[in-house]
Amino acid sequence: MQPNAPKDHPRNTSIMPLLSMVGVHKYFDGTPALLNASLEVGRGEVHALIGQNGAGKSTLIKILTGVYDLDGPQDRGTLHFDGKELRFRTPQQARHTGISTIYQEINLVPFASIAENIFLGREPKRLGLIDWKSVHQQADSVLAQVGLQIDVRQPVAQLSNAMRQMVAIAKAVSMNAKLVIMDEATSSLDEKEVVILFGVIERLRRDGRSVIFVSHRLDELFAICDKVTVLRDGMTVHASPMRDISKFDLVHVMLGKVLSQLHSTTPSARANAQDATCVELERAKATPALLDVSLTMHPGETVGLAGLLGSGRTETMRLIFGADRMQSGQLRFDNQVLHPRHPKDTIERGVAYLSEDRKTEGIFPHLSVRENLTMVLLPRLTRWGIVDRQAQRKIVESFIVQLGIKTSSMEQAIRELSGGNQQKVLLARWLALAPRVLLLDEPTRGIDVGTKADIAQWVQTLTQQGVAVLLCASELEELVSLSNRVVVLRDGRSIAHLQGADITEKAIMGAMADGDHTESTTVGGLQHAQS
Repeated sequence: MQPNAPKDHPRNTSIMPLLSMVGVHKYFDGTPALLNASLEVGRGEVHALIGQNGAGKSTLIKILTGVYDLDGPQDRGTLHFDGKELRFRTPQQARHTGISTIYQEINLVPFASIAENIFLGREPKRLGLIDWKSVHQQADSVLAQVGLQIDVRQPVAQLSNAMRQMVAIAKAVSMNAKLVIMDEATSSLDEKEVVILFGVIERLRRDGRSVIFVSHRLDELFAICDKVTVLRDGMTVHASPMRDISKFDLVHVMLGKVLSQLHSTTPSARANAQDATCVELERAKATPALLDVSLTMHPGETVGLAGLLGSGRTETMRLIFGADRMQSGQLRFDNQVLHPRHPKDTIERGVAYLSEDRKTEGIFPHLSVRENLTMVLLPRLTRWGIVDRQAQRKIVESFIVQLGIKTSSMEQAIRELSGGNQQKVLLARWLALAPRVLLLDEPTRGIDVGTKADIAQWVQTLTQQGVAVLLCASELEELVSLSNRVVVLRDGRSIAHLQGADITEKAIMGAMADGDHTESTTVGGLQHAQS
């Protein structure tokens, strides 16, 4: 259950907003990250800033907080804060003006104490020396404001992620900022801690301070926020009071869909899969990202994994692959319970995983196409510590032809290839193992249309060969056109299972927006939550 908001939010009726960002354009190496973006936050207002991955939220926040400057030849935009036109060139300038930020990646000094972290750089002093008694007393007082009673002398390194997040929030509160930016501040908090955080936000609102609240959890947005701004592809596409938009319409705006565009496509791959279950995940929990996820996979079918950013899609794949540990629940391969301690345990069973982040978790940029493609295959190509180069080259040549990889030679560094061709090399890396189960996390993100079509064709070919595919894609058309079944995740829970003719963009969006956290039942072809 998500925390409830107060019934009446006190609002400041001042005409002049606290923050106004207008016509913001930001480019990196000629590529636009923001295009005419805007954001207006009132005084004493909690404002939701939302959008999918790559929408431009982080870039806009970094411009506001002085991490990025509008100093490029194509950059432009105006920023007014507290009635003055300003331009922050450093984070320190933004902080001194009254803007405090709590990032998802908690920025605390791990081996310093809680009190030292809260007052770092602004310690109360007496006779030129730090007054540690005052530091500790004030730290106790600040922590009490966010519902914490712990020893402020202990190092931050000894705290859980959730406790570190609360300390970061306490630090921001202690600065008496006019504007507090909370970037996914609830991502590592449990429900009790979220309630405490909402209490802190409510106190900030009553004090006339404003909050920019970045979250992927729709329930939280509707519980605590007064207004919402939606970014998509670097542009502001919607801004309104929260009460004027439904969850369903908000999902449409985030994904760039209108009702007239929603359709159902019968995929050529939607043949009846075999009855046997090769993978079964039952009530998996791995906090904070996964709370209750269940799904099954059969040979020769594609299971789509849908959900908004932060719903737990990537974490589900990593758990099945053995990259993350499960706290409770069961993972079964061929009806046998497996407790993988390392990805090699699942690779040995024929599981392959194409990560969403190919640059940091996929390619070895300074190695060649040959070396990258055969990286996982090396144990099978090596005898007495010597790689069979002839067999290796033959395999690489084969996949370059099969997947149409455009490269000057197999010895070319993979970093010199286009994003689409890098993705083909990574796909070939796993296909070379002849997998039984293929986990594809956003395989078409950031690649050209032609390569997208090639990968879609390979997915269909693999299922026809009996491979079970789990496909995560933000583009709903891909899920609708390729999936035999679709599992919808929301806030770390599987809340809908669609199959057959019920796999439509409208049905997927409806589940994303209105899913419940209770037990699911099946009505027709749609398995959904019932109270």
